[in-house]
Amino acid sequence: MKNIKFIGAAAGTVLGFFAAFLVNLFVRQAADMEVQTYSFGAVTLDMNQTYRLVLLALILLYLVIAVCSCFDAGRRMRYASRMPFRLAMGLVLAIWDILGTKYLLLPQPFFPGPAKIVEAFLMDSGYILQNTVYSLRLFAVGFALGVIIGIGTGILIGWFPKIYYWVYPILKITGVIPAVTWMPFALTLFPTPFAGAAFLIVICAWFPIASLTAGGIQSTPKAQLEIARTLGAKTPYLVFHVAIPHAMPQIFTGITTANAFAFTTLVIAEMMGQPGGLGYYINASKVWSAYYKVFAAIVVMAVMFSLIMYGIGLIRGRVLRWQKGLVVQ
Repeated sequence: MKNIKFIGAAAGTVLGFFAAFLVNLFVRQAADMEVQTYSFGAVTLDMNQTYRLVLLALILLYLVIAVCSCFDAGRRMRYASRMPFRLAMGLVLAIWDILGTKYLLLPQPFFPGPAKIVEAFLMDSGYILQNTVYSLRLFAVGFALGVIIGIGTGILIGWFPKIYYWVYPILKITGVIPAVTWMPFALTLFPTPFAGAAFLIVICAWFPIASLTAGGIQSTPKAQLEIARTLGAKTPYLVFHVAIPHAMPQIFTGITTANAFAFTTLVIAEMMGQPGGLGYYINASKVWSAYYKVFAAIVVMAVMFSLIMYGIGLIRGRVLRWQKGLVVQ
């Protein structure tokens, strides 16, 4: 019975995407819209053919995940629980394709269909990749520095009362100010736009990480510290082997929160003076009313942010593996 239910969940997962595939294949392109073709060596594709290939790739991906999930009860449950959302997502794509691509019933060019969005990757694949790499490089530099400085600051103000007295008020003041407010100063103080944007990402990541790290350090049970002191532990040991391990859940909460803030700041900074990046690409596309390219950049951002969050989750699960069975993941 469980196997039958799981097979039904796998079928339901791909059903929506298959419906979207059939809609794009058989619904006539009734709208007066020119469908261009693009050549890649010996292969020639238009936007509808490429969109159907994307749908087939999604179907194949979810079928592979289903096969891999067969051997683990927990994975089977997670896969089955996500089936309704995936089914709905495929059906939404089918309806969106009819309204936005086949009949152009949605206001154009502001709401292009999914096939038209896919066309942006046919036209600008190299340029999109170039801007994505720029965004990743900028985010990696700014966020890594923000994490390092934030954790360091949080440990210092959480452990040493005198540092808390002098630094915490500054942390509170800067924390309530949006990072992009510092843009004019960043562009003036730093020699390159890249360095200025990295500074903004550092600022927005610094506050939540430092605050939650300090809270985790300060909440270390005194009994644990006293026991360690009784056994001869000095301050470095208390900090690195008692306080920081205790604060790790709060530290990762701060990193996760800071990731969302940093990503938002990244895009805004790129839209306000960077020579590249996905935010820059959105601005350039908007000038020419190429809103399908704007949506393509949004799709790349969503995938990139999801992968970053997934990576943070993997690191968190590895570092906090002792929590398994103690808390609900």
